[in-house]
Amino acid sequence: MGARLMVVDDHRLLAEALASALKLRGHRVLAAAAPAAGAAELVISRAPEVCLLGTATPAEPGAFDPVVRIKQERPQVAVVVLGPVPSPRGIAAAFAAGASGYVRHDERIEGVERAITKARAGEAAVAPQLLQGAFADLLNPAAQPDDEGQRLLAVLTPREVEVLVRVAEGEDTRLIAAGMGIAPSTARTHVQRVLMKLGVGSRLEAAALAARTGLLDRAGRA
Repeated sequence: MGARLMVVDDHRLLAEALASALKLRGHRVLAAAAPAAGAAELVISRAPEVCLLGTATPAEPGAFDPVVRIKQERPQVAVVVLGPVPSPRGIAAAFAAGASGYVRHDERIEGVERAITKARAGEAAVAPQLLQGAFADLLNPAAQPDDEGQRLLAVLTPREVEVLVRVAEGEDTRLIAAGMGIAPSTARTHVQRVLMKLGVGSRLEAAALAARTGLLDRAGRA
């Protein structure tokens, strides 16, 4: 028996194409919508069995906030995230938010359908190759610490590097602003940009990542 589904993605054409393919395979697709905001409200109002929720930026802070809201209001809805190849943090963040699965955007329809079936049955739905890649990264986090630290350092501006150092030293927004001679609102913006570029959701995570990869040492030498 087909599942009662919703497809919500930032790219309307992708959402509609996936919805059409799933309809042809016997599923009941309630809607194929792509609102920039309001995705959670739409799913909550329709209460499908499974929601396929697209995201183009799984590493950005707040990317999985809609999942959290859906699971708070409709815990019976199984949410399967559709996204790019994620880092281990991306997969972990999706499941931490309450997702039942993670499927690549370019997965074949058969793979998407398998994920739907697993999520509907209350099982974790992640392709084996994604898990293998995640486990490999998690088991060898420091295989090339200098290379990762250099890569992260390269995406930050000099001012953002200074902000990261101050964050790692435990300074709050007020102290960062005073130390750098900028407005608190500007300091807050810098902090948010640093978190976004590092792909983390909190200052604590940013500090831990910077320490683990040797980014702080490189920043000091720079």
